[in-house]
Amino acid sequence: MREIVAREGGYVNDPSDPGGATNHGVTIHTMRRLGLDLTGDGRVTSADVRKLTQDQALDIFVQHYFDKPRISSLPEPLQASVFDMYVNAGANAVKILQRLVAKMGFECSSDGVIGPLTIAAVTRAFDSSPDHLSDAYAIERRNYYFRLADKRAASRKYARTWAGGKGGWISRAETCMAAKYHLTAQ
Repeated sequence: MREIVAREGGYVNDPSDPGGATNHGVTIHTMRRLGLDLTGDGRVTSADVRKLTQDQALDIFVQHYFDKPRISSLPEPLQASVFDMYVNAGANAVKILQRLVAKMGFECSSDGVIGPLTIAAVTRAFDSSPDHLSDAYAIERRNYYFRLADKRAASRKYARTWAGGKGGWISRAETCMAAKYHLTAQ
């Protein structure tokens, strides 16, 4: 969790980021959903986002992005990557895993919820391929980012930098896979 907070950085409010004002990876939308009025003025604004501390972000991540979606129910080697993706993409993190498991031949609907059927399917998939499922999931994450950047021009900078290198999304996904699966800088 601390690695995610460090990777997310401090306060940003990039107009091309649909997440809006964000601090330590927590968006204004999340703070509004949770009713986190840190300034006490009765509204959740970018001023509240600026006031969010790292410890508060960690608490939000643990409670709402790890415990609540039941990520701890997944095989341990997958947990960090699914958790990191959940912070970045919400329930899409689980849908990516569910679709991957279904592609592997294990019946699993892609509803974004970690319930008993998903846990069973992911566990069977992991048991059938314990040395590869984590890398396959990270590759699916990377592919998701590229598809998202293809669909939304304003997000392309997160997949590929203006200088032509890997953007933050791609680097983020690659931190969760073996180096042999990393794309080259080109």
